[in-house]
Amino acid sequence: MTGQQTAYSPEDLVAAIEQCHENGWTDGLPVVPPIPSLVHRFLEHTDRAPSEVIWTMKQVKRGCTVQAAAINAAMAGCRPEHFPVVLAALEATVDEGWPGLGGWQSTTGGGPLLIVNGPVREPLGFNAKGNVFGPGFRANATVGRALRLIIMNAYGIRPHELDQATQGFPGKFSMCIAENEEESPWEPLSVTLGHDAGVSTVSALHTRSTEHVDNRNIGDARAVLNDIADTCGRIGTMTRRFRRVGVVLGPEHAQLLARQGFSKQDVREYLAEHSGRTARALRDAGRGESMAVFQNAPGTAAFDEAAQSDIEQVPDDDLVTTLRTPDDAIVVVAGAANAGVSTVVQTLGFPTKTIGTAVIRS
Repeated sequence: MTGQQTAYSPEDLVAAIEQCHENGWTDGLPVVPPIPSLVHRFLEHTDRAPSEVIWTMKQVKRGCTVQAAAINAAMAGCRPEHFPVVLAALEATVDEGWPGLGGWQSTTGGGPLLIVNGPVREPLGFNAKGNVFGPGFRANATVGRALRLIIMNAYGIRPHELDQATQGFPGKFSMCIAENEEESPWEPLSVTLGHDAGVSTVSALHTRSTEHVDNRNIGDARAVLNDIADTCGRIGTMTRRFRRVGVVLGPEHAQLLARQGFSKQDVREYLAEHSGRTARALRDAGRGESMAVFQNAPGTAAFDEAAQSDIEQVPDDDLVTTLRTPDDAIVVVAGAANAGVSTVVQTLGFPTKTIGTAVIRS
């Protein structure tokens, strides 16, 4: 690739966009034509060889090279400076383990929530404050979209083909947030996951839905936690006894909890103890039989443990908790400090390891 400039007319670019649609290379929205000179600018932001394979998906016998990732990042509308974040996002998603277990192909229709931490957030334009899950910010929108295009184009996981989602959810287009570290009373997620303070990272959590917790009227920390725990324990997201949840606390809730003496670990422990439903409620919803009737990955201890959780003998009024340990509550602070609103991010279930994470490297 020489990086030489070629003149393209507007008509050429429109035709290229339409060709991408015709070839099935888009997520349904128009993409930026990945002309060679543009892709070359992305590759200049990494010292990794274009031919390097980032990860091979064994069940489909396909891999993604650095160059393929650059092409899809360009198509998604990223700036070249975003490319190291895209590479880290793919590595973090793979690190969590779900792609190798068929998570991208699942009938539940999940996708990765990406969480950006560290100094790269501001200069690269990642939104950590108001409307953090919504539109309006190029870095959030395009980095998340780049990962979806990589999943579709590099690995061939497309709807009605290898993507078997029954309904899917909007987060499959793009789901990328940054943590509001400046307004958080606690350490950032990256430090919780073992990285040094000041290191820029991307973390990934395989996600299937988001649910608001709107609690702005009571200034009582335990009341807020009970509200969040109720959302964490919702029956409808249960495919097995135990699961992991993401808890994206708005700064107002996080600061309230901290003022009333709760550390991040205290929050996680409280949610692990109180998130769930009574055995009667589970039976009334048809969830009284063993979770073994749901999907299980044989040979993995975490899945086998979850599948063996039979509640048939549990007394009606006993709480059946949904978080195996406090570590299964992934607590992040993001959004604006203008209302008592938080979000619970539901996941497919309990995977083989903790949330995925990767350091952003140039």
